[in-house]
Amino acid sequence: MGGLVLWLSFTLRSARRLCRARFMEGHRQGPPSPAAMENGTEPRTEERPPEAQETTVAEGAARIAFPSANEVFYNPVQEFNRDLTCAVITEFARLQLGAKGIQIKVPGEKDVQKVVVDLSEREEEKTEPEDGENLAPGDQPRTAAVGEICEGGLRVLEGLAASGLRSIRFAREVPGLQSVLANDASARAVDLIRRNVQLNDVGHLVQPSQADARMLMYQHQKVAERFDVIDLDPYGSPASFLDAAVQAVSEGGLLCVTCTDMAVLAGNSGETCYSKYGAMALKSRACHEMALRIVLHSLDLRANCYQRYVVPLLSLSADFYVRVFVRVFTGQAKVKASASKQALVFQCVGCGAFYLQRLGKAAEAPGGRRVKFSAACGPPVAPECEHCGQRHQLGGPLWAEPIHDLDFVGRVLEAVSANPSRFHTSERIRGVLSVVSEELPDVPLYYTLDQLSSTIRCSTPSLLQLRSALLHAGFRVSLSHACKNAVKTDAPASAVWDIMRCWEKECPVKRERLSETSPAWRILSVEPKLQANFTVREDANPSSRQRGLKRFQANPEANWGPRPRARPGSKAAGEAMQERRRLCQNKRKEPAEDPAQHAARLKAFPCKRFKEGTCSRGDQCCYSHSPPRTTPAASGGAAPTRCPEAPSQDPPCSGAATGPGVD
Repeated sequence: MGGLVLWLSFTLRSARRLCRARFMEGHRQGPPSPAAMENGTEPRTEERPPEAQETTVAEGAARIAFPSANEVFYNPVQEFNRDLTCAVITEFARLQLGAKGIQIKVPGEKDVQKVVVDLSEREEEKTEPEDGENLAPGDQPRTAAVGEICEGGLRVLEGLAASGLRSIRFAREVPGLQSVLANDASARAVDLIRRNVQLNDVGHLVQPSQADARMLMYQHQKVAERFDVIDLDPYGSPASFLDAAVQAVSEGGLLCVTCTDMAVLAGNSGETCYSKYGAMALKSRACHEMALRIVLHSLDLRANCYQRYVVPLLSLSADFYVRVFVRVFTGQAKVKASASKQALVFQCVGCGAFYLQRLGKAAEAPGGRRVKFSAACGPPVAPECEHCGQRHQLGGPLWAEPIHDLDFVGRVLEAVSANPSRFHTSERIRGVLSVVSEELPDVPLYYTLDQLSSTIRCSTPSLLQLRSALLHAGFRVSLSHACKNAVKTDAPASAVWDIMRCWEKECPVKRERLSETSPAWRILSVEPKLQANFTVREDANPSSRQRGLKRFQANPEANWGPRPRARPGSKAAGEAMQERRRLCQNKRKEPAEDPAQHAARLKAFPCKRFKEGTCSRGDQCCYSHSPPRTTPAASGGAAPTRCPEAPSQDPPCSGAATGPGVD
């Protein structure tokens, strides 16, 4: 008996050891852990050849290798964004380093300027000495060239670098840089950044970093460690990075922010917009400019917590995102004025008229020595709209001051126009900045032609006719880069509707088709106090429109727009995503009906006008002209029994007897 017990014990121990060994072996040969995949240490047996999963692209002066699969985020449509950023940082470096006596040298810029001088100022060249000819050797100005480390130059941080394309382009295209820190939280992205840095030979300027962008910026709050330029281009909303960014940028430094969550900023989800940016977005025709002003409000609000404030240089709405360039300064007195720079928006849900209500008021104290701040008085509207009688929606707060620095925009436009071969999208940059320079800086938001016309159900006037009418009435008017048919004017809503009433008199609307409670009826029932003149003026056509500049982007490629979030995967996963998008397109639209089936379906219904004797179409009428047949039951006879195997195919007609089971 004892021997049997020993034998069973030995057998059980052996079986347990064998099971444990097989279990551990199965774990070693199973799928790699997420940490191993993140660090790139998955088994070699699952890897594909490098040439099958990498693609090399050239953009600007950089060459980038990135995975063909969506493992690191890259969107070629945003080349305009990156080109414009290089142009803005170049002019910012010219301003900042010029104060330190450092001149920057942009490739291609000097040659272009020399050609202009040779053609127009040859006589002055013969009589005047060249710059620096009479200076002492020790007084020669320092020059900063592209690709060189500039002592005392700009320190740049790209918080979400992905493939490192933007940082490498800074190093190869923007002069006057001391260092560029390309940071990303993904280990795969940082490995790719290191490879691309070596590929472009910019290791002396670009330093890869793997860290959380927020923690990295919080670690650089000290004045001596702050960055001169911070670029944030996240996937979606940058709201979680703004608090750290306004603290990590140097005094007067440049903060560049991109927002691609336009569905939130454009008013589709006002409560989400408030949770991220501290403002309620409204559905409006001016939603793109409103999105820019909400982002500027959010930046200034976060900076005010640390006695800092923002000064916008350039704010753009392009394609599927908004992009803002602001400078950040410190000053307690200036921060007090921030409340008077914000405003609430009252927008009528019927006619779309909008009014701004400032949050604060700044007025000079008696004597003019200081400014007195107080709360503003309001609201500027009645409970119901004075034009259409509808209610108002309340949005904001948003930035109510100018969103561009026109002097800085002019410098960037001049530099890009003088050196058009520098960027691939120079033509579009010139067009967009030209429209920006023509915008009214002190007029927030805008109307659109289709909005004004659809409200009163009339035909749409041409852009030149409406602009001319506003100019004849003594108001200012401009375009907007955010919308092709925008009308930005300082005319009050009452004057705008008076002009549209005058236009309706020239192109009358059938009043009998309007409901007496509709905004169109209430607006047109009032006689205009202003007599509009629609004669086209010469100054009604802006310069950018006359020159035919490329102001608004055509679709650059198929399925362009926001790309899916970067995630480990293969090319097959991307193809499956494209197939899914194709299948989901127009899924809510009903399939087109065959014309013959549509005509046959209408013939099943009797014509009401034929019954009344007023139908003049005859056989061309789409409805049935056959008289309704009287059933025996209706004439007093017995109703015949209907065979269930042969149901009647007669079309329904009015007056026929109905019963249970009959539709």
